[in-house]
Amino acid sequence: MMAALTKLTAFFMTVIAFFCSIFGIPYYPTGPEVDLEGYELVFEDEFEGDSLNRDVWHDRALGARRNGFNSAEQVAVRDGNLILTAQYREDGEYGAGWYSGMIALNQWYRRGYFEIRCKCNDGGGFWSAFWLQAQHPYDHELSAGGPGGCEIDIFEAMSAGERMKAKRDSVSVNLHCNGGDDDPENLDSLHVGSFRGKDIYTEYNTYGCMWTEDEYIFFINGKECARSSHAKGVSQVPEEVIVSLEIPGEINHEKDFTTQFVVDYVKIWQLA
Repeated sequence: MMAALTKLTAFFMTVIAFFCSIFGIPYYPTGPEVDLEGYELVFEDEFEGDSLNRDVWHDRALGARRNGFNSAEQVAVRDGNLILTAQYREDGEYGAGWYSGMIALNQWYRRGYFEIRCKCNDGGGFWSAFWLQAQHPYDHELSAGGPGGCEIDIFEAMSAGERMKAKRDSVSVNLHCNGGDDDPENLDSLHVGSFRGKDIYTEYNTYGCMWTEDEYIFFINGKECARSSHAKGVSQVPEEVIVSLEIPGEINHEKDFTTQFVVDYVKIWQLA
């Protein structure tokens, strides 16, 4: 009975998400609460101390990225938070330009529940993201439509410039792979939906994904917002866990502009 009710709820949520997507209206998640029964916590970092624990994390995609650079110098830990800062630097290690930070866990994971608690950066074209990436999600043959690897964007906060509060407080959930159809040149990308948090640029919210054998289930503040088994099925391979303050392709700011992505914790659970 409970399983049937859960499936019915998921169906109605999918319908709501579809119509909201058509009209561009994000909504608060109203689905079931995340259930971690049978799972055990296998990783957590609450960012205590005064520096990033590089025994478990590494700086990712260093150097040129879009219209700027990723640098380890843009990554800091203080006051119990991980802080990624985007700013213009005349004396940056790769030359003058816009700089930001991206980190990833040294250990890769296959399935489980992945959660971040954070305050998103307040715009400027830069956006906060928490995502998973396999080794070959964009390769037509190796991804095979998802089972060989998928990019799982648990959340991307790209709405800071919106005037409507419902849109401004929303995040985007997306999936990307290749091999879902016969066209190897274009990614099989799915915009799962846009969903609201609460004052996401000034308050902490949580964003999570339950990656099971059959589907990806997404949560905001512990409430289910969407689920998908995009293309030809979920990833069956280990994936990298990434926290990033993304650099846009075009930046139109004075050089004194700065913005920060503030992370309280990253946690991962897997079946015991």
